Amino acid sequence: MAVSALELRPRGAVAILDAALRLCSRNTGVWALTLPGGALVTAAVLHGADAVTHRRALALPTLWLTLAWLARGVFQGATCHYVQELLLGQKEPGVLSSLRAALARMPSLIIAAGFLLVFNAVTITFSLGVAFFLLSAHLVGYAATMQGRGSPLRLYGLCSRLLGPARGTAAGVRLMLLVQVLTFFNLHIAINVLLMLGRKLLAIDFTFAERFASLDNPPWLIFLAALTFTLFEPIKAASATLLLVDGRVRQEGLDLLASVQQLPARGKARAVQSAALIFLCVLFGGTAARAEEAESIPRPELHQRLKAVAHQCEYSGAELKAGLEAVDSLSDAEAAKLQRLLRTVEYQAHHTEDCEVTTATLKQGLAQARETAKLEQAAPNARAASARARDILSRPEFSEAPSVDKEKEEPEATVPPEPPGWWKRFMDWLGELLKKLFKRKDDPIRPSAFSDASGAGAANVLVVLVIGLVLAVLAAVLLRALGKRQQEESAQLEVSTLDSQALAQDPMSALARPPEGWAHLADELAAKGEYREAVRSLYLALLSRLHREGAILYDSTLSNWDYLRQFKGRREWLPPFRELTRRFDFTWYGNLHVGPDGYRDFRALTEPLLTAPVQPEAAGA
Repeated sequence: MAVSALELRPRGAVAILDAALRLCSRNTGVWALTLPGGALVTAAVLHGADAVTHRRALALPTLWLTLAWLARGVFQGATCHYVQELLLGQKEPGVLSSLRAALARMPSLIIAAGFLLVFNAVTITFSLGVAFFLLSAHLVGYAATMQGRGSPLRLYGLCSRLLGPARGTAAGVRLMLLVQVLTFFNLHIAINVLLMLGRKLLAIDFTFAERFASLDNPPWLIFLAALTFTLFEPIKAASATLLLVDGRVRQEGLDLLASVQQLPARGKARAVQSAALIFLCVLFGGTAARAEEAESIPRPELHQRLKAVAHQCEYSGAELKAGLEAVDSLSDAEAAKLQRLLRTVEYQAHHTEDCEVTTATLKQGLAQARETAKLEQAAPNARAASARARDILSRPEFSEAPSVDKEKEEPEATVPPEPPGWWKRFMDWLGELLKKLFKRKDDPIRPSAFSDASGAGAANVLVVLVIGLVLAVLAAVLLRALGKRQQEESAQLEVSTLDSQALAQDPMSALARPPEGWAHLADELAAKGEYREAVRSLYLALLSRLHREGAILYDSTLSNWDYLRQFKGRREWLPPFRELTRRFDFTWYGNLHVGPDGYRDFRALTEPLLTAPVQPEAAGA
């Protein structure tokens, strides 16, 4: 549904982004147009990451990513068209009609997609990130391209010109879109919480899924980044369109014009006549020069001559009929002012012979005549309209409000105060209750400590006490947790020798055999074709060696990634240990097939760690 001109106001970055979020949450058409492009880019990025991981050729993944990015540009243009029609159109927009409009401008949108990608990469790279905070007008690139103005190769200049004073707002919106980083981590936390609840409440084994959904897994990071990018696609398109509308409002003063047009007549429509006179002078005269005196044209002759000019330029239809009827209903003063329009269009029609310009001028004049006729018949509240215009003129987007003598200024209409909310009523009741509780009956003259109006002082004291109590409880819990952790670490160090002796008796423990014994068993299993069990034996040999080296403290209750987080050995061993842990988890817990080549690769990665000489301090220990 179209937005009324009276509701178009210059807005800040927070208001623009809030409006974009509200629009996206209440309209499914925006999601229907943006999700396909985001899904294509996500699939192409994951396909490219998989090709890089497995060292395959990158020609085909690069081609798919390029096509997905260009398709994403077309869908973004369609979404911008949809949002603009939703805000300013006269009827409810359709997804297919917006998609057809984007396809009609597909060459320009493709050029814009390539331009924006190269522009961001070049400016941010060569400015060391400074351009991210200074150059933000291209944020409305796709919305500006759908306007059909200018060349797509000069897109940044076009965006700056369309935004006008709203360029600062665009920079603020771009900075606020950094909230995507917070969304990235929130998605990671939410998914891991769901996996944990499934494991705890439903007893489902999500070990492999939890291992995959880890921040040290590059495919998971790429998936989260692509998912966050896709979720913010509708917000980007909506905010870009809203920024263009905001730029138009700031440059054209639509809200000021709409409020001024509501100023009613005083006496014989003086305010309406003044507004119409200013409009006609600017439109047809260009200056405030004094016009030559001319004889008044009778109303029937004025009607016929306007109709003749329209017939000469082949202009007809219901719009012309409504305009001529409005001419007949105008007052004599306004009809006399309309003679300037008649002379202008007759001059254009006979001397310049430019019917397009003549028709456009005639349309504008008759439209103004219809608005003037409506305003003459209406009688809105003059005081409210004047106050509305003064409020608009006081904004920084327009000229500063002139100093007005307060004694001569007319009193504004009083607005009844809003009733207090439930929180205010609750705080008032709490303040009164505390005053009654702490009031001394034997000394009625002495003021109470809670004698502030409406109990505000009591409420402030209560809030401070509650905050202090919460902080004290948090500090106590933190100190208790730290003390408990230190006790557990000291107890773990005391029983480490006893645990090692007990674990050595368990045949499933890594300490049941020396590293050489596990490695020999792995070779025997590989010779039988049991490569999965052979990989497990090699990993147990690695854990046995690291325990004897002092790099880890083996414990059957710890996971493989706990050993990695608590690793205290040689720093050059950490990368191969991480890679071996990842391969072992995918092979043993993920039931990933492993063949002779996989076993040989695992054996080659394990061999340097198993055959490295023992450090002197480890041997002494």
